[in-house]
Amino acid sequence: MNQPDTENQASNNTKQSKKGFFDFLYTDIAIDLGTANTLIYSRNEGIVLNEPSIVALNQQDVPVATGHEARLMHERTHKKIRTIRPLRDGVIADFEVAEQMIRGMIKKVKVKWFSTTRQMVICVPSGITEVERRAVRDSAEHAGAKEVYLVDEPMAAAIGIGLDVHEPVGNMIVDIGGGTTEIAVISLSGIVYAQSVRLGGDKLNDDIINYFRRKNNLLIGERTAEKIKCEIGSAAPLDDELEMITKGRDLVNGVPRTRHITSRDAREAMAESINTIVDSVTKSLEQTPPELSADILDRGIMLTGGGGLLKNLDKLIMETTDLPVHIAEDPLTAVVRGTGFILENLDYYRPVIS
Repeated sequence: MNQPDTENQASNNTKQSKKGFFDFLYTDIAIDLGTANTLIYSRNEGIVLNEPSIVALNQQDVPVATGHEARLMHERTHKKIRTIRPLRDGVIADFEVAEQMIRGMIKKVKVKWFSTTRQMVICVPSGITEVERRAVRDSAEHAGAKEVYLVDEPMAAAIGIGLDVHEPVGNMIVDIGGGTTEIAVISLSGIVYAQSVRLGGDKLNDDIINYFRRKNNLLIGERTAEKIKCEIGSAAPLDDELEMITKGRDLVNGVPRTRHITSRDAREAMAESINTIVDSVTKSLEQTPPELSADILDRGIMLTGGGGLLKNLDKLIMETTDLPVHIAEDPLTAVVRGTGFILENLDYYRPVIS
């Protein structure tokens, strides 16, 4: 990525060194607050946390676990403990639990118990409302942040995969997360066109659950659906179709049973949602200015986010649009890496934050 030049970087470092003798008391972090996973980047340390966005609460609504520990409890709790995912469709659905989750995640990464959070950069879906932006900012401030900056997810993803967003060149990003699919055309430090589709990995899981309930009278859980999607799910036919054995509850007689399934089953289950994503990409291309369209023809479409790892999704988009499609290196961390770069170089990336 084209980082700030050496002279400017030295100037920035000098300014930071003059900020105060007590800088060691502060922690600056960047957060990819996702529907499925929350990732945290700490200044000068890199990615220090990658855990599911879920909280386990007791009867007094006090958190007993967050992240991985809470995920292990999900769908296996008793009446004294409940698990909550505070984000839905990329935005905060439960304000108080989201704040508790952010606090719990920050607590996990703080090496110095006495430090406080000074600057926090958080990425948000490009299509959220001002009220939803305010909710994210308030949650971060209540969790202890002194200064909060927001950046749109596709912009963070573009920076994270090494694109120079300041150039007068069009780049198309398709970021498929747990709750939303963000499609954006970026040029000159701004988003020329953006479409936020409230459909992502969670919807694909629901599609799989509903498919097996409808077709096979088999009730499976969210974790099982996720496993099916990751292991044998695909957007287009595979050269060698995959198979696996899954377990669930028979809806006819109520007893547990196993079922042999194939990648064709998973593909059929997810077909409608996947087609919606591909159609959204096509519509975004139709709204792109012609000069930027020429750039996209040369540079291709970049896929980021966990959904970008779905087998043959790049092939399906390529066949539909007749454009080159590239899967970013480590697409799961692209957004948090970009958010971290912004945190490390706030002055350089000032035009992309709010």
